[in-house]
Amino acid sequence: MHVILPDGKQLDLQPGATALDAAQAIGPRLAQDALAATANGDLVDLLSPLPDGASITLITKKNPADAAPLFRHSLGHVMSMAVGEYYKAKGYSADAIKRGVGPYIESGWYQDFDLPEPLKEEDLPEIEKIMRDIIGRNLPFSRREVSKAEALAQFPHDPYKAELIQGLPDDEAITFYQQGDYVDLCAGPHFPSTGRLPQSFKLMSTSGAYWRGNEKNPILQRVYGVAFATQKELDEYLFQLEEAKRRDHRKLGRELELFTIDPLVGKGLPLWLPNGTVLREELTNFMKEQQFQRGYQGVVTPNIGNLDLYRTSGHYEKYSDGQFRPIEVDDEEYMLKPMNCPHHVRIYASKPRSYRDLPVRLAEFGTVYRYEQSGELNGLTRVRGFTQDDAHLFVRPDQLKKEFLDVLDLTVLVLKTFGMNEVRFRVGTRDPGSDKYVGDEVNWTLAERQIIEAVEEVGLPYTIEPGDAAFYGPKLDFVVKDVLGREWQLGTIQVDYNLPERFDITYVGEDGADHRPIMIHRAPFGSIERFTGILIEHYAGDFPLWLAPRQVMIIPIADRHNEYAEQLRAELHTQGLRAEVDDSSNRMQAKVRTAELSKIPVMLIVGDKEQEAREVSVRERTPEGHRERKGVKFDDLKAELLERRRTRA
Repeated sequence: MHVILPDGKQLDLQPGATALDAAQAIGPRLAQDALAATANGDLVDLLSPLPDGASITLITKKNPADAAPLFRHSLGHVMSMAVGEYYKAKGYSADAIKRGVGPYIESGWYQDFDLPEPLKEEDLPEIEKIMRDIIGRNLPFSRREVSKAEALAQFPHDPYKAELIQGLPDDEAITFYQQGDYVDLCAGPHFPSTGRLPQSFKLMSTSGAYWRGNEKNPILQRVYGVAFATQKELDEYLFQLEEAKRRDHRKLGRELELFTIDPLVGKGLPLWLPNGTVLREELTNFMKEQQFQRGYQGVVTPNIGNLDLYRTSGHYEKYSDGQFRPIEVDDEEYMLKPMNCPHHVRIYASKPRSYRDLPVRLAEFGTVYRYEQSGELNGLTRVRGFTQDDAHLFVRPDQLKKEFLDVLDLTVLVLKTFGMNEVRFRVGTRDPGSDKYVGDEVNWTLAERQIIEAVEEVGLPYTIEPGDAAFYGPKLDFVVKDVLGREWQLGTIQVDYNLPERFDITYVGEDGADHRPIMIHRAPFGSIERFTGILIEHYAGDFPLWLAPRQVMIIPIADRHNEYAEQLRAELHTQGLRAEVDDSSNRMQAKVRTAELSKIPVMLIVGDKEQEAREVSVRERTPEGHRERKGVKFDDLKAELLERRRTRA
């Protein structure tokens, strides 16, 4: 057999050769430094046979991060071995510990256990200590293939392993990996030995998990770990986790009194509190202003619709699992609205349309309802009732590109306004092998080409994701990276030839004949709820002045300054600024502290000197910390704040 090296040279090897054999054939130093390899782009360990003719690359200790999935998987085996030794020291036999699956995942791994007594969070440091001891033993990982009978004989005490083995095809090789006296059913791949594993790992938490994800099965204990090639990467990851906790929109939503979710109202149905309602309305007003400038017309549609509406559109057939059950009313069936688009189609169809009327741009902040499993609900970012900044444009073919580019421009403007400047553009196309989609193949091809041409015309980098289209048309998604480096799919633009066909809507062309319009679906925010949740975390609750629910806190130093403070508040309030006075009996520093905890962006401190000169001392929250100014003329400050609000700076 032979393999192809990165420089294109062919390396001849014995049949069944491994990546380690290839490394040894090249040189003993490389064999000593090698950690893993890639074969035809797939990550493999040094022990697995290579395919004949494979193109290979050897991964060495110079670039251990390239082998992250391997060392994370191997650390999972080391942890599983350490748990066994931990319970052995407590007097339990090896047979008392049963194990489910233990794959590597992004940033780390997990392992499921059925244990004689549960692990506690405080036990994890001791498990880590045993893991480091196992690493210090430098135990080699070995691989062997066994028959199904041998595999079953290895785990007579473990029903989970037995179930996995029984489920393997008879003609498929079954492999064991072993380090020391620990043996596990595993397809690999792994590091060469425990001694070569990075020490930059940490056990994070435990949780319950149904065996094979089925709630009818036993609950196992799942232990999570994270690992990186260097301590610096681990420290950065742990810092990001702490930062994510600090920014958690559920925590900040409670502290800043933005929203609540009441079990008596229902899971996944957020209640917007006064502060959160201000935030929501500012977002809505911002979008309405942009839409007005671009010629959109507002519409309002009901929160339920006749089931036949969604049958005609195809939503009921394609997304029935994600919708609430129909409601019977007077021998008809109705359903909570899962989408706004069928309603907008019927508004378009409410009167005859001429080619001169197009484009028709219908916009609605429409509330829709989707069924989400309880375990998937998460604050504002995953809910059952949410409002979309939805719009549907009905256009002639010659108008499609211009309108698409205008929507693209609007969505980019929205993201830039909120400081979301790291954006990926993802074109979702149809998977020809799937039955998910409706409509004519010719129209699909045309729509996909038109999206790609529009994106290329403005020079945006994009990727194509086959199978990611909506059931009625291809789409352009905006994938945004927040300050924590997490990616979120926010805005979307979709080109749709199919709903106009399904609803048989037309316009009268210049030739007097009926023609079919094309629909553009667009939602720059996507869901107001989800966008707000992401925004809370992006800003860590420190909203810019125009967006902040509470904009200005005026802090009188003593009671004799309360009247002056109230006068300033009234002037700001008259100009539309959200200003308050803290006239409590607390000392000034306590008032400042309270305003800080409430993340109010501007604090105005007034005393004798300020009152006499109609001035204020200003303390502002900024991304860099705090900015303080003394002796600022109040009228100048008022003009400055109004300009910042107007420009949404």
